[in-house]
Amino acid sequence: MKRYDAVIIGAGAGGGASAYALTQQGLRVLILEAGPSYAPDKDYLAGTSRWQKPFPQKAGSQGRYTYVLDQPLSKQWAHLRSWNHMTGYLNPEAKRVAFAYHHVRGVGGSSLHFTGEAHRMNPKSMQMWSQHGVAADWPVSYDMLEPYYVQAENIVGVAGPENDGIHPRSAPYPYSPHATGYTTHLLRKGFAAKGMRLVENPLAVLPQPRAQRLNCNYCNCCLKGCPRKDKGSIDVTYLQLAKASGLCEIRTECVVTRIITDGANDLVSGVEYYSAGKKQFIKTPLLILAAGAVESPRLLLMSSSADSPNGLCNESGQVGKNFMETLLWTSNALYHSDLASYRGLPVDSICWDYNAPDAIPGVIGGCRFSPSVAESDLLGPVSYATRVVKGWGHQHKQEMRRTFGRVVSLSGICESLPHPKSFVSLDSAVKDVFGLPVASIHSYVDEMATKRIAFMAKQCRDILKAMGATKIFEEFSSYDIFSSTHVFGTCRMGHDARHSVVNVDCRSHRWRNLYILDASVFPSSGGGESPGLTIQALALRAMDRFQSR
Repeated sequence: MKRYDAVIIGAGAGGGASAYALTQQGLRVLILEAGPSYAPDKDYLAGTSRWQKPFPQKAGSQGRYTYVLDQPLSKQWAHLRSWNHMTGYLNPEAKRVAFAYHHVRGVGGSSLHFTGEAHRMNPKSMQMWSQHGVAADWPVSYDMLEPYYVQAENIVGVAGPENDGIHPRSAPYPYSPHATGYTTHLLRKGFAAKGMRLVENPLAVLPQPRAQRLNCNYCNCCLKGCPRKDKGSIDVTYLQLAKASGLCEIRTECVVTRIITDGANDLVSGVEYYSAGKKQFIKTPLLILAAGAVESPRLLLMSSSADSPNGLCNESGQVGKNFMETLLWTSNALYHSDLASYRGLPVDSICWDYNAPDAIPGVIGGCRFSPSVAESDLLGPVSYATRVVKGWGHQHKQEMRRTFGRVVSLSGICESLPHPKSFVSLDSAVKDVFGLPVASIHSYVDEMATKRIAFMAKQCRDILKAMGATKIFEEFSSYDIFSSTHVFGTCRMGHDARHSVVNVDCRSHRWRNLYILDASVFPSSGGGESPGLTIQALALRAMDRFQSR
């Protein structure tokens, strides 16, 4: 049997960056990935006649979850409900409902279908408890992470502006920012009318070729999978480098079901997993858990034993707690002339003006704004025919021809703060194929979160009106629907073992050879930043610190 210096659970941002860092140190690494692998040139449909289809699902590429959203909707916030001009309310119920936790299980994780956004945390969002009395402070500072941000940006190939005035930099981005599209040019007028700035978005998307990766062709299909490999997903960056070292093995469709411990020495001894229907066990001197903010706490809770009766790493009782989600508002409208809004980059620009936690009047927690035609899946004629243009027959066909390419979409994403009613637990009534409880996602949007969403709704509507897009035909809101891409916080990092799960290096407070390296360690979510780059920076730092121990 092969021996490995480390076993990593999960091949997403944290697992991929960890594998790269460890192989750079000359260590032998095994990655156990629950999902399949994807071949960009074969599996993605952007270059085919089927390009309008969503990101391709494969066997095992989606997890199974249950949802608990026991939250009635209020007439006071009826203007925040999701709707479409053809179908009415997207959620016709009198209470909040769940659409989905949007993710990919596979080699590369959810980076396979992300838009390439490569954001640093706002330093002000890392001190939420000491400055605002909510969430928790990050035990690691922005300055401590900064050199690892630089390293991550160079590995994935980020194109971004020289200085945004929010995120201090010790080195420039590897590439200058991508040129923004025509829709963004018009949106800037709407932002300017509100006294706001829409600037180039930092993107892990190559403007020029790099080894084995082509430059972007601006097809706007990042979320559907990138066949050119210009998007800096984890599989074509960190994992490609890790495999090239000859020290990294990736086993797909391997579902880890239990972590085994040696309580006498406070060490993890190995993991149990299923492969091809057979139960396996492998020892490891170092374990890195990077399964995400839903599956990581699930595995820890399932790994209860005499050593850990309440679940592994759960001496503080914080495993699964402090769940934070994507809180979103989107307004979709029609412009009076052609925008060709089906082309370009999905999120070529961003507004950080209200990103700081004290930027929104009367509310704690910031937000960001950005164009979102691709994220709203309004690129092709199928979406126009089912969501934008009413009717049937000849008149419908003529209206389709007149309307296609005129959609403009604007979204806001805001801070999500911990709430006692938001957490991840085990659902004893629903089992997976191995007879184990699935993760149950509990989500609650409190009054302050609703006020953030209301602020984003007003800004989006005002900006669209100011740019000349007056006919809003659809809006989507986290107020009445749980539909989350990024989730955080269920294995919080902190200095105090009584109130956190891992320490400043993302290592378990108790288990000396167990690290957790995904967004579950985030003490706060930030004001709408995409978390991928921060996960990578945390993993690079943790493995660098591991080397120096």
